[in-house]
Amino acid sequence: MSFDALGLCDALVQAVADKGYTVASQIQGEAIPAILNQRDVMAVAQTGTGKTAAFTLPVLQLLSAGESAQPHHVRALIITPTRELAAQVAKSVENYSGLLNIRSGAVFGGVRIEPQIRQLQQGVDVLVATPGRLIDLYNQQAISFEHLEILVLDEADRMLDLGFVEDIQHIQTLLPSKRQTLLFSATFSNDIQTFAKNMLNMPLIIAVTAVNSTVNTVAQTFHPVDKERKSEVLIHLIKKHQWQQALVFVRTKRSADSLVTQLESAGISAASIHANRTQHARTLALDGFKNASIRVLVATDIAARGIDVNQLNCVVNFDLPYVPEDYVHRIGRTGRAGYTGLAVSLFSEDETKQLLSIERFIGVQFKREFILGFTPKHKASSASALSKNTTSDNPNRKNESAKKQHDGKVSKGKSSNDYDDDLYGNFEANSQTAHRGQKQGASVAKRSRKK
Repeated sequence: MSFDALGLCDALVQAVADKGYTVASQIQGEAIPAILNQRDVMAVAQTGTGKTAAFTLPVLQLLSAGESAQPHHVRALIITPTRELAAQVAKSVENYSGLLNIRSGAVFGGVRIEPQIRQLQQGVDVLVATPGRLIDLYNQQAISFEHLEILVLDEADRMLDLGFVEDIQHIQTLLPSKRQTLLFSATFSNDIQTFAKNMLNMPLIIAVTAVNSTVNTVAQTFHPVDKERKSEVLIHLIKKHQWQQALVFVRTKRSADSLVTQLESAGISAASIHANRTQHARTLALDGFKNASIRVLVATDIAARGIDVNQLNCVVNFDLPYVPEDYVHRIGRTGRAGYTGLAVSLFSEDETKQLLSIERFIGVQFKREFILGFTPKHKASSASALSKNTTSDNPNRKNESAKKQHDGKVSKGKSSNDYDDDLYGNFEANSQTAHRGQKQGASVAKRSRKK
């Protein structure tokens, strides 16, 4: 369905077209009309399906019909769990509202609060905020919610994961009871449903995909390796297949910094992004990754839902996440907007439980492939553990899993090196093409700044 058929005004349709989009995604097609009709909405959809535009566009249209925000007041509040996501959403609001008389801004921690206080003095129509900084600003009487019309909770499940429930509940007590509330989530757990009941009024529930599924544009593979050789394997894969851009997820901040050191020692430009880094350092790392001056970005899960890179080809799970939902969120950074992507997971023997949990969660049993020259020491025990059917306790799911196994799996007659080439070869051309495009974009930007 085209965007103009959804009831959006000409200015917003033009703004969307300027970004290269003409056809709405499923979540956009269902959510936009409902929001324009001022319904409370609870929407569940995978990452990379256009959720941000699904609420940003109709919110902007509703606000454009009213008067601008008064000093210190906010008309629409969008709450996100992380700084990176707040900055990303704020950028989308700015891009889409270019032809409208809308003032917007973002507030989050890790930077000085004084400029944010000054920004709020004139009033903001759309404010994107993280919970902690928003409460700080309210406590300093820098912001008023008296005229708030719309509340949006973006990535609500992640906010629960990060322990923001009490903060959100406190913020709710500060807001007018008469308002429109929108909740967007990548999963639909019991906790989310309970949370939503207390926040929304008779919401329209939209679930465009299975809540525990991954997008079919992402090829997924698992490589059993010894834990102490993971860095060596990653460097091997990057160099052999000439990956020009890879987002690598690790479990701890220390692991992130250590891996960056090892990658740079191997001649691969890299940077880390995690909670211990200043906001300025995190922004520089993310910008460098987006403009391709940094080849590998190593991140903890704090960034899993705050990174949006055009045509990102490859995501690597250097460590498997403890929570299976995080696997879905991580690999959702690639294969976005219809592009193909690759998700590679390096799996060591002590991560067997995490791997089985992921398979149970998404209902897929993946074939594991050893990489030539990096066969783990515990190959026999790994093979035994990996041969178990993770859905054997449910015959229906067992049949579903057999159907859903990865299409690109190697036949028994192929060597692991053949598999290595077959799987990754298809992505090298795409990766290099996207890399050249980013390099050209960066060069154009530099020339523009010089002018």
